Order: sequence, then structure tokens, then C-alpha cells
Amino acid sequence: MRIEETFSAKVENIEPMVQRVTNLARELHCDEGKDMEIGLALQEALANAIVHGCQGDASKTVTCRVEFPQPAEMLIVVRDSGPGFEPKEVPDPLSPEGLQSNHGRGIRLIRGLMDEAHYERGGTELHMKVALQGGQPR
Repeated sequence: MRIEETFSAKVENIEPMVQRVTNLARELHCDEGKDMEIGLALQEALANAIVHGCQGDASKTVTCRVEFPQPAEMLIVVRDSGPGFEPKEVPDPLSPEGLQSNHGRGIRLIRGLMDEAHYERGGTELHMKVALQGGQPR
């Protein structure tokens, strides 16, 4: 099974995609509360792609792909058509320099909610992996 949808970089497109993916997680009998973690991480990833990656330009696109590399494991890939960024250059929001920055909180949130999260393609593509059942304790 695989879902892939490309849509214009508009914030109103976030919620329908989040609902589609969280409903799918529930249909696959994810652990209690895991659907909410997936939804929050995906919402943040899509918002970052639209606001930061595409800079709010509705003529640009965002793609969300969901697949299952292992049983009970979900891989979510969010790709934007923006210029990209270097994730290592974004300060940790809890560091002294990060406290003064408006960037990095979403990345930290996503990494806290997902079992794995990393960027590819020059920062334009985020890969998030999560176990639907019996995942890593938080």
C-alpha cells in the first residue's frame, strides 16, 4: 500500500492530508495515541514545507508520500519545491542561540514524535519513520 499526493502550497491543504494519514494509521490498528503523534508531526512537516520551503507561494507544490517498508511501520515523506536548507545550520531551539531564533522548534518536535526523521535532497525532503505498534518508548 502506498499513498502519494501532490498539492499546492496552501495551508488549507494541510488538514485534509493529516486526516487522511491519521485515519489510515487508525485503520491499521496503531497503538493508542500514535495516530495523534503521527498527525502532529505531519502537520508540522507540511506547515514547514509550505511556510518555509515554499515561502507561502501557492504556485509551488508539496508532495506527501506514505508507504510501509515493514509490517506495522509507516514511512512519511514530505517534499517541497522550495530552495532547500541545511538542517545542521538550524540551531537547537533549546540552545542559547536557538532560544532567540524563530526556527528549529518544528524539527525538534518532529524528531521527538517520530522514531526516525532526516532530511534529503538539500533539505527539501523530510523522511519520517514510525512504528505503528510497539514502537520505541518516549
